[in-house]
Amino acid sequence: MESSTTIAPGGGRPRARWALVSVLAANMLVDALEVSATLVALPSVGAELGLSATGAQWLVTGFAAGFAGLLPVGGRLVERLGRRPVYLVALLVFAVASLAGAFTDSAALLTATRVVKGCCVALTAPTGLAIIVAAVPEGAARRRALSVYSFFGAAGFCAGLLLSGLLTEAGWRWTTAFPAPVALLLLAAGLRLIPHGKSPDGPTARPGTPARFAVAGGLALTGAVLLLGYGLAHLAGPGRDRPAAAAAFAVALLLGGFLLRAERRATRPLVPVELLRHAPLLRSAVGAAALNGSYVAFLLIVTLQLHGAGWTPWRTALALLPAGLPLALTALHSGRMVGRLGPARAVAAGATAAPVGYALQPRTVDAATGYADLLPAMTFVGAAFVLAFTALHLQATGRVPAPLQGAAGSLYQTCVQLGAVLTVAPAAALYTAGPGSALGLVTAVGAAGACVALGGLGRPARPSDPLPARSRQRKETPPCPETPCASPSSSAACAKAASDPFPPAGSPTRPAAARTSTST
Repeated sequence: MESSTTIAPGGGRPRARWALVSVLAANMLVDALEVSATLVALPSVGAELGLSATGAQWLVTGFAAGFAGLLPVGGRLVERLGRRPVYLVALLVFAVASLAGAFTDSAALLTATRVVKGCCVALTAPTGLAIIVAAVPEGAARRRALSVYSFFGAAGFCAGLLLSGLLTEAGWRWTTAFPAPVALLLLAAGLRLIPHGKSPDGPTARPGTPARFAVAGGLALTGAVLLLGYGLAHLAGPGRDRPAAAAAFAVALLLGGFLLRAERRATRPLVPVELLRHAPLLRSAVGAAALNGSYVAFLLIVTLQLHGAGWTPWRTALALLPAGLPLALTALHSGRMVGRLGPARAVAAGATAAPVGYALQPRTVDAATGYADLLPAMTFVGAAFVLAFTALHLQATGRVPAPLQGAAGSLYQTCVQLGAVLTVAPAAALYTAGPGSALGLVTAVGAAGACVALGGLGRPARPSDPLPARSRQRKETPPCPETPCASPSSSAACAKAASDPFPPAGSPTRPAAARTSTST
């Protein structure tokens, strides 16, 4: 990012800055509650629209696919259009999609609104965090702002459970519509508070930035992810349709080939080739995909089990709360905890706890099942996220040079969301054959992530990494001591106080006082 597009951090009055932080943090809470609220409402949606578990799961995987598809190319849109307009337009589209989903009787349109909302969150979450680090002075004030922002993200998952438990009692449409008026209020506040002009929130594109390719690439990636989920759903369960699955995989392969060809020809690829040789990043991305995918699929299966046993949405929300509450309670101290354990040990402990929790979940849930029967599984799953998720992000990006931090964060978060799509879809299809089959798949995915994590214990940190010498010579940005981590269902953003959220690959490193950013 060129120096002409930056400003000294901390411009403006302190009261106005903290009002801005509050608005952006509140939006992060709305973003984060999207998956948890949908999980609780999903059985009611399926019952009213006549959807099986395989059909209803698209409300979850559609959101994750939209998030994964647009995140890698979002930086190019921000470069062209600027942070302020991208953030505000995405917030407006998010509100419109929420209302459209609440009033439709079409499962296809409802799923489409979920994809659109995932795309919007892929823009608002990292861009909002970038605006914060541009507006708040470096030091204690910025650390407090990032902690507030990240705490709201972690708390959003729990808030979504409780809110959906209450609103779904009156009807699932209330749960779907609720984010719309909140987003519109935040939009009105953002129009007043978010700075504009030739500053870090303004356009920063260099000549030749492929904005049209960014949009096409995002659509192609989203389509490929959706098709992969569709193919896996039609390969699993008693209703398997192999020809449909094969066709979906073939089209997904074509879209992937288009992206690969464009990446090879691009002067600024979305994923620099150096990152593909960075073992800690790749290992962490695979582990995070397994953890997030198995986690979301597990909660979906438990929700369906409880609905089948006659539990109300509110009781279901309370039953799921122990799986998310520990992360919210420890969000402000997660970086310190990882520092004491070491990232590799924390990841290994969390990744091992997750499949233990999945294995403890009762395969049969009926009217006699109580909270005590579910608590052991939920406790282990909640502990897994507390231990592993922040550590995974630190392990993934901690040794990546500053110029590649943004691309590394995007690659990591894309894999996190891909894990949700590629696990939830087949797990929901297997659920139609019985909860035991679906839980077996989830446990296997969690165990695979544990194997990857345990393999990392035998790889002690080395003074150098596999990146080329020219990248290693650049100054690396150390991780923030208190690394904020957002909700497991949404962006799970790890904030860096001195790197740009969407830095162009290969851009020159600037002095810390002039840089602002985040990796998501």
